[in-house]
Order: sequence, then structure tokens, then C-alpha cells
Amino acid sequence: MKLARFRIGDGPVRLGRIEMSAGEIDAGEIVDLSGLPGLGGPGASMRRLLEELPERRAEITAAEGERSPLAEVRLEAPIDDPQKYLAIGMNYREHAEEARLAGIPVPEHQIWFNKQVSCIAGPFDDIVKPAVSDALDYEIELGVVIGERCRDVPAERAHEVIAGYLVANDVSVRDWLQQRSPTFTLGKSFDTHGPIGPWITTADEVPDPEALLMTLTVDGEVRQSHRTDDMIHGIAAQIAELTTVMTLMPGDLIATGTPSGIGAPTGAFLKPGHIVRAEIEGLGAIENRVVAPD
Repeated sequence: MKLARFRIGDGPVRLGRIEMSAGEIDAGEIVDLSGLPGLGGPGASMRRLLEELPERRAEITAAEGERSPLAEVRLEAPIDDPQKYLAIGMNYREHAEEARLAGIPVPEHQIWFNKQVSCIAGPFDDIVKPAVSDALDYEIELGVVIGERCRDVPAERAHEVIAGYLVANDVSVRDWLQQRSPTFTLGKSFDTHGPIGPWITTADEVPDPEALLMTLTVDGEVRQSHRTDDMIHGIAAQIAELTTVMTLMPGDLIATGTPSGIGAPTGAFLKPGHIVRAEIEGLGAIENRVVAPD
């Protein structure tokens, strides 16, 4: 099942279920779930839907609300109010080697940082290039969406707490990331620098999340292309590590690392006018234009 937040015209945000035809976005439809008790009306919350999904899966799957062609709606960030957006650094072998050659030490343990949730943007929203930096970079990542409150989850049971997956671009401002701040938080959290989407694909539709092809292009030029099987620390190990420290909640986001091909080693940074497309096999694609600040 694919779950989304969307608008029709200037109307309110609604929750919907995606039904694809021939695997093409323009051929798909979205089924409005607003008629389901507790899931409609102003402020419809994907986080609440995820909390109730285990008990209401059959109801949500069978719901027959108003249908709209996907090409005629605006998809919003599939979840806009997670309590936490956590991301792991240098978690792909080739990317770690890329960093090592640039003089950045390869960590022995999992390295985590926060992206402030105010950075979250929709799958087709603009990315604003900050006026304070010319080092705007891209990072395609597989995003994990937590489905239940959990703590001290052993790796072998980590799959039980995952609601689904989405495409993420961990947009980074490099000079605020590595030089200006001793932590990653500022360089990872500029407004609009967390585009996600285009929807949440529930975990039952992703048999092996560590065997997916990820591709990122800038103006059609392939910059990153790699499978998720190159992770140093797998998804289960990531969840086990995080829940040793903190309680994860429904809707919390985890960005699982980016492969090699980022702009930093060559200085191929993003500029206003660039179109950045990030696509993950089976999960869809997000596409964002880089714009100058107002």
C-alpha cells in the first residue's frame, strides 16, 4: 500500500491511498481517505494514520473514497510532523572511501545527527539555496518510517517496528556542516532541505529494502547510482542502535545514508535552476528545483 498526503487545487491537505497503473505516476490515481473516521478534516495527520494502521489496515485498504488522477493533485510531504528526523553519516562503503580520500576519517561506529523537522519539504517543492553558502549539496537516501512506539529493539525484530519506506534527499550545506559548526545539525537543517516522498510505501510491499537501486540526477546527469546493499550498518542495526538510546515514535524518520557521488569532492554543487531528481526502485521519485532565496 502507498499512503500519501495531497491537495486538490487550493483545498485542504487530505490523506490518500495511491493506486498505480502500469507503474507510471501519470497513470495512477489517489483514493481520498477523508471519509474514514478520525482521518479526515483539517489537519489530517499521517502520523495518526500510522499509529492506527495495524488495527485499520483492512479498512484503509478497502476504502472507496473520491478518486483523482495523480497528475491532477499536488502531493505534499507524506508526513510533515514527525517528532524526530534522524540520519546516519558515512554509511556506504564507497562513500566512506570517497570521504577518506578527501581527508575525512572513517568512523568506527554509527554516527548520527538530527535534521530538524522544520526542514521537511514536499516531493516536488523547491529547494532554496541559502544566500550564506555556495556549497549546496545533494544526498539521495532510503528513508525509513517508524510505525510504532519502540525502545530497546533487538536487530532481529527491527522489521516489526517499520511502517514503510520513502525517498529522501538529505540536502546539505557543506560549509555549515563541516567547517562552521562542530555538529552536523545546522548544515543539515536549513528550511526546504528535507524533501521526502512521493509517498510512504508500506513495508509489506518492500521485500528487501537493502537491495534497491537508488539514482540521483541533476538536470538529467546521473550523479549517484548505487544499490542499498552497500550499507555498512544495515537498517536493523540502525534501529537497534537508536532504540538503545531513545524511544522512537510512529512517524519518526530515519535517513539510512547516501552512496558515493555527492558534489563535495569535485565542487559540483547545486545552483539555482538545477533540477534534482532522486528515485528509488519501487518507491517512486521526488524532483525538486533549486531556487535563489526571496
